[in-house]
Amino acid sequence: MIRLITDFDGPIMDVSERYYRVYQYCLETVRKPEQAINLLSKAEFWALKRSQIPEREIGNRSGLCDDQALAFAKLRKQTVHTQPYLIYDKPIPGAIDTLVEIQARGYDLAVMTMRRTSELNEAFERCNLGRFFRADRRYCLSDNYVKTADTKDKPLLMKRALAELPPAETWMVGDTEADIIAAKTYGIPVIAVTSGIRDRDRLSLHQPDAIAANLTEALRMIEQYRTQPARSTVVAAADSDFAQSA
Repeated sequence: MIRLITDFDGPIMDVSERYYRVYQYCLETVRKPEQAINLLSKAEFWALKRSQIPEREIGNRSGLCDDQALAFAKLRKQTVHTQPYLIYDKPIPGAIDTLVEIQARGYDLAVMTMRRTSELNEAFERCNLGRFFRADRRYCLSDNYVKTADTKDKPLLMKRALAELPPAETWMVGDTEADIIAAKTYGIPVIAVTSGIRDRDRLSLHQPDAIAANLTEALRMIEQYRTQPARSTVVAAADSDFAQSA
């Protein structure tokens, strides 16, 4: 049996519109009346997010003073995962078709996400994605979980999953350093995708086994590996091929 554990936001869901709407709301809320601001375009904003520019600096670049930028960052943290904005998330093009293919190929499919239960269920119901993940293959945070940091919390989810799930050849697909760290902590090969909230340069710093443009290409890499014996050679070759198209 082969198992694919995938993150939710990034490989499956596009959260860029939600993040941009929250950015606009926070900027408008914090600015003073008649204060001139520099509203970043969505492309400009998302490029900064993907390169991990701090929220306060994004506020500064948008025309806020230091005190305002601090308030902006705090308000953003309080707002970005709230229910009114989750409706702006949508499946990444091709992700649903790839999930269908993963199931058809007989993979044991699991999701592992820093979303809370209610946040994950909202997307499952609204986008009809729950059909891909059995109840015992959904690893997320409880609604009352006290978060520390994704790079600490996600390995804990991985530890739990490996303790609960039956043994299988396992792969991880994710879009952040937390996914890479969680997988590498337990010796699981991990493919990072650039369809989420980190760009290729940021992902490369954490040395995933490969980098793909999206879940579809990640699946192709895994299938290529499974048909050839030399894992390191295959993954390296696949990464080189997809690096040109990402």
